[in-house]
Amino acid sequence: MNKLINSILVVVICLSCAFAKAQQDSIQLKKIYDTALTQGNSYQWLDYLSNQIGSRLSGSLGAELAVEWTKSQLDSIGLDKVWLQPVMVPKWIRGAKEYAYIETELGETTQVPICALGGSIATPPTGLKAAVIEVQGINQLKALNPEEVKGKIIFYNRPIQDDLIETFKAYGGCVDQRYSGAEEAAKLGAAGVIVRSVTHSIDDYPHTGSMSYGDLPREKHIPAAAISTKGADLLSTLLKLNPDTKFYYSMYCRSLPDVESFNVIGELTGTTYPDKYMVVGGHLDSWDLGDGSHDDGAGVVQSMEVLRLMKSIGYRPKHSIRVVLFMNEENGLRGGRKYAAEAKVKNEQHVFALESDAGGFTPRGFSFDSDDRNFNQVLSWKKLFEPYLIHYFVQGGSGADIGPLKEPNSGIVLAGLRPDSQRYFDHHHAANDTFDAVNKRELELGAATLTSLIYLMDNYIQKPGVQLTMPIKN
Repeated sequence: MNKLINSILVVVICLSCAFAKAQQDSIQLKKIYDTALTQGNSYQWLDYLSNQIGSRLSGSLGAELAVEWTKSQLDSIGLDKVWLQPVMVPKWIRGAKEYAYIETELGETTQVPICALGGSIATPPTGLKAAVIEVQGINQLKALNPEEVKGKIIFYNRPIQDDLIETFKAYGGCVDQRYSGAEEAAKLGAAGVIVRSVTHSIDDYPHTGSMSYGDLPREKHIPAAAISTKGADLLSTLLKLNPDTKFYYSMYCRSLPDVESFNVIGELTGTTYPDKYMVVGGHLDSWDLGDGSHDDGAGVVQSMEVLRLMKSIGYRPKHSIRVVLFMNEENGLRGGRKYAAEAKVKNEQHVFALESDAGGFTPRGFSFDSDDRNFNQVLSWKKLFEPYLIHYFVQGGSGADIGPLKEPNSGIVLAGLRPDSQRYFDHHHAANDTFDAVNKRELELGAATLTSLIYLMDNYIQKPGVQLTMPIKN
């Protein structure tokens, strides 16, 4: 009987402790959200980054100014360490504004908006004009006779799939024609390519993005441009009416030798596990058409805000928490790879990494690249997030910059913030990715959500071979 009573008492004590801890965590999350929404810095930081510095393409003056400014802001927070991590990055210049028109009859032209894809070569100085072949993707192109393609402009017009609710899946379903379209067309002797912008919107904003020539020799490279969705629809219609329609475009972009840039890093040193690291970050570089407020200025300032909020509420983390502002995610991923490589050389143990690179819209939850134990632990926190309407927790996926940290048997947990994505590709890589498109409250909610997950992971992450004694229960 005494054994039974003792067992019951142990269970009651454990449940009581777990309940008390859950209550404490609920109070801590409320403090984080209250502070972010009433005393937040993320919106004013983004205002400066977007409106005073502007676009931040790798190797540009804007990127250099952003490195200096974000370091100064992290210094002002009063972190334990702030430093710059050198990294060599590509330098591609867009040059003078691109120009394009559709020619249906000799002398009858209609101007359409285009932009060079990042990494493209220029057209000849007088531009390029040729007949057009419309295809719905790379597979359709490959089915054509090379003699039919030679000297033509290939027009990739596969639209983003509108019936997919997960817009990032829709983006992934057609972005191959932007990235590899020029390489495949060049192999068949095409003179150039134009690609339908990867966006759900039907508008006059062409969306840029990275492209590659693969292993093609330099002399085989051809100019590659994105055309706005309205322009693409017009061109497609005119080609149906007159298959002899021609397209003209001029671009002045070029690539220069690599230059030195930096990842910007700040750290709060852990009180219990100072040699075990957690990372939160976004990428500091952006494309050059807008000011990069959603992609990824929002992720940058939200990540900076995580450490500032921890300082503001007096929270000292058990693990060392780093904010990493990665350079060159857009056209090389050099910053993410450099950070992971240097961590490996230094034998640093990273246990968790979180990235915000999906815009500054209302946070909905997270995706996790983790083992089942840690993911089940995350699921047990749903009730803590319910008051903030955070409901999306899915296993699979994290972020591009933190991906290189994952190695076999490392045990690291990776995660990505998942805001509402329905409007994200309206702005992605386009001239309307600007500060006015970001809502202050949504941005601050995202910062608080990141901070809350970092706090919970700091207290409850399950290391390989270690079981928690007081997990939070539903």
